[in-house]
Amino acid sequence: MNITKDTVVTLTFRAVDEQGKVLEDGKEPRAYLHGGYGNTLPGIESALEGREKGFATTVKLPPAQAFGDRDDTLVTSISKKDFPPGVKVGGQLEGSDDQGRRQVFTVTKIKGDQVMLDGNHPLAGKHLTFTLKVLDVRAASAEEIAHGHAHGDHGEHH
Repeated sequence: MNITKDTVVTLTFRAVDEQGKVLEDGKEPRAYLHGGYGNTLPGIESALEGREKGFATTVKLPPAQAFGDRDDTLVTSISKKDFPPGVKVGGQLEGSDDQGRRQVFTVTKIKGDQVMLDGNHPLAGKHLTFTLKVLDVRAASAEEIAHGHAHGDHGEHH
């Protein structure tokens, strides 16, 4: 079976950044619903489209095909008094962007009474390399399509 819209793909992937730092070791299989559901990176979907079980490749993704370019408008600061207790660098806070969309902000620095927040994904702006191996391809169930993600082995359980 070929990988097309509404197929569940089980694969392993190893991810490294530009410096060769391993971000994901690729040992645990993962399953995702293919076809524009946002369950994997656009560049990975493109590389796997039309392929089948056993396919292996290495793809280098620019930021636009991975976690996007950095957006400096997503970097802000707030007063420490307006922040929940126990604030720590590396911690995350959920909020909303200017259009009211859900946004996760990471605490990047605490300077005096100011907390610096970054709403970019930690890997935004980075070129990434993925080594992929397709372990299985199957037709998605109607429930998986309705839910927009894979269920069962290596997918979401509920």
